Amino acid sequence: MARPVKPEPKFFLVDHLYDKGLTFYAETWFGGAGDARLVGEKSTDYLESSAAARRIARDLPQVRLIFILREPADRAYSNYLWTRMNGIETEDFETALRLEEEREAQLTERWKYARPFSYFSRGLYADLLVPYFERFPREQILILRFEDILDRPEDLAGRVHRFLGIDSRPADAIGIGVINPSEKRGETMDDATCRELLSRYEEPNRRLAAMLGPEIQLW
Repeated sequence: MARPVKPEPKFFLVDHLYDKGLTFYAETWFGGAGDARLVGEKSTDYLESSAAARRIARDLPQVRLIFILREPADRAYSNYLWTRMNGIETEDFETALRLEEEREAQLTERWKYARPFSYFSRGLYADLLVPYFERFPREQILILRFEDILDRPEDLAGRVHRFLGIDSRPADAIGIGVINPSEKRGETMDDATCRELLSRYEEPNRRLAAMLGPEIQLW
């Protein structure tokens, strides 16, 4: 995998990095790959970028893509807790949701790619996947559930290995878990906000289920 792991490469997302070219990409994150037959990277923001989809399709048409999707209401609140924990967010969650579109329109260059206040929109997976489904054969895309990292880690690891065409490595699942200090506080959404958020995601989730078919059991 790409080294260093942190920060994520985000190469196909960030304009000034992408403009440096594929040689820069290879040498910066895969310089130590040696004779490895498969290399990969993790950049969480690729899913929400049609520009990244276009660039990846042009430069790496045979790539295999793995998207791990979390139940969108939980994802939104986790995003909020992380942003608040890091001193970026000062509003309560309900207010932050209400201000999301306004804040998105006013993002400074510093936050252009991080998009720290995009709590709801990042869970519209059906819309976000379209640029990738339009550009890549379906057999090159694997959709997984975030919840299975904890609930069925060995099954999840096995699916990844089969998708990549490598021998199964059960040890990869040992100790796998979610590292997210923003959720160690034990905070939860208030019931009214949770119900409203779940209602807003009902229609997008129906479209997502229609897109994916029986491959994945949604929330």
